[in-house]
Amino acid sequence: MNELLQQVCIAVRKIGREQVMPRYLKVAHERKTDGSLLTEADLATQRALIEALTRIAPYPVLGEEMTEDEQRQSWAQGHDGLWCVDPIDGTTNFVTGLPFFAISVALIKQGRPQLGVIYDPQADELFYAELGGGAYLDGDRLPIKQPLPALKACIAGVDFKRLAKDLAVRLASAHPYSSQRNLGASTLDWCYLAAGRIHLYLHGGQKLWDYAAGALILTEAGGAISTLDEDDFWQGDLWQRSVVAALTPPLLAAWRDWIRQSG
Repeated sequence: MNELLQQVCIAVRKIGREQVMPRYLKVAHERKTDGSLLTEADLATQRALIEALTRIAPYPVLGEEMTEDEQRQSWAQGHDGLWCVDPIDGTTNFVTGLPFFAISVALIKQGRPQLGVIYDPQADELFYAELGGGAYLDGDRLPIKQPLPALKACIAGVDFKRLAKDLAVRLASAHPYSSQRNLGASTLDWCYLAAGRIHLYLHGGQKLWDYAAGALILTEAGGAISTLDEDDFWQGDLWQRSVVAALTPPLLAAWRDWIRQSG
């Protein structure tokens, strides 16, 4: 682990313990304009991340809880270095007591993630990767579990609510995998896939802060990704990107082919 990544890992774990967990199940919440939840924990965590990350390296920060204008301004200023953060992914889980939420941080340069850190403060699990350096969970190289060779034996993480109706119905009635899960925190979905806890993943539309760190962690673990329409995941709309992913390239090919034939 290089020094920069090590500093980010230390900072993210510290912020999770000091800003997130003391507020777990103890904060009021409100609805944002898109219907998602917002708490003081999200805002406090984002403030702490901005302070810590800009001390580590003075790049602009793009955070989920910023306004759209602020996010786009940060992106425009961050070609040579940009921190992209989701202070609490899975805020609904955080508010209601489902222990599946995470902090996500990515360092992006020239439009591509260079390092990614995702921390589950409830389980105290830290997932991290740097470009070309592999992916890890608390020092153990990912994946921890090897994937199953056949699509029909796989566990899939599927977010149904953002999929086209025809595809969602097809998946519900004649899916090609063994079973399906979705717990409402996409950054951790990426990590569970990278670890081999699930084998396939499908999401109809993620924001930059949902996929920036997770996509790097998965690909550094040997996984493969595309979108619903593009074989190259990094093509298309930066701000709203679908995800088709698997723990190995052969599994991705089979999964992607089934999805596109069923769309």
